[in-house]
Order: sequence, then structure tokens, then C-alpha cells
Amino acid sequence: MEEKTQWYVVHTYSGHENKVKANLEKRIESTGMQEKIKEILVPTEEKVRKRRGKKKVVDKKIFPGYIIVHMEMDDKTWYVVRNTPGVTGFVSSGTKPLPLEKDEIEHILSGMGMDKEEISIDFEVGDKLKVIDGPFEEFIGIVQEIHPQQKKVKVMVSMFGRETPVELDFSQVEPE
Repeated sequence: MEEKTQWYVVHTYSGHENKVKANLEKRIESTGMQEKIKEILVPTEEKVRKRRGKKKVVDKKIFPGYIIVHMEMDDKTWYVVRNTPGVTGFVSSGTKPLPLEKDEIEHILSGMGMDKEEISIDFEVGDKLKVIDGPFEEFIGIVQEIHPQQKKVKVMVSMFGRETPVELDFSQVEPE
């Protein structure tokens, strides 16, 4: 069965993204569209700001002036979203709203720390790994560092008779 709901990008007044999200959530509830309009996100990422020597973590909007909506597109849902105060329109090609591609939404969600797929790792520092993808394919290396948030691993591989550190994605390696 094909998924009827897709992610769409909605243009809003800049700086009003959270207000538009709240307005749209109220409209969805009042019109009974919860089944068709599933989720609304204001894409943000955590940034560390330094001010007067103090570090502060703030949420920074990734796409100011835009929200993304997971919904089933039809005339009724289009009307509800389009006529929400603060919405200026859908990102589209001409008149038809364009859904985001699967890899685009995965990239946005991973940037927000909301990855849909979790990659489990079964190795630790000191283990031998085989590189299964990329320019270092077939190389064997020793794990030096593991960075779970970035889903990266630093591996020491022997190249031209020298040990060289290489940073790889979890998906590029497997235990030997």
C-alpha cells in the first residue's frame, strides 16, 4: 500500500513560523482533519552561542519563513493549510504543490536529530572494521573514535605503509 501522506513545504511570513504552526494545529482540530494532516514541523537545529563568555544553546531555524507539513494532499486539506493566517502558499511548480523527496525529508529530519532510521553499531574502539563502501572500500582499519550523533567513526587504515586516520559513516563499515 502506497503512503498517501507526504511532506510539503509551506511558505509563511518570516518570523511567524511557530505562530503559523499553532494556528494550523487549531484549524486542523476545528475542521477534523487530524487523519489527513498528520504533523507540522518548524525545522530547527541546536546551535551554541557564546555571549559574554557564557555558552547558551539556542534553536536556530534551518529554513526561516518555511514550515513542513506531513499531509494527504486534496482540495480540502490544501484549502485548510492555504487559508491559515500567516501562510503565503505552498512551495510548488506552478499551481500544484510539490511533495519533498524521501531523501530531502530524511536530510531535514536528521538535521533536527529526528532520524527515522536508527543504525545500530556492533563495534567499539579498538575493534577491526572492514570498509564496505566509498574510496577506501576493502580496507581494514582499527576503530579510534566513535561519534554516534554524527553517525561517524574514525578508523586507522594502513595506506602506502602508513597508518592514516579516515572518518567514515556507520553505513560504510562493518565488523571484520
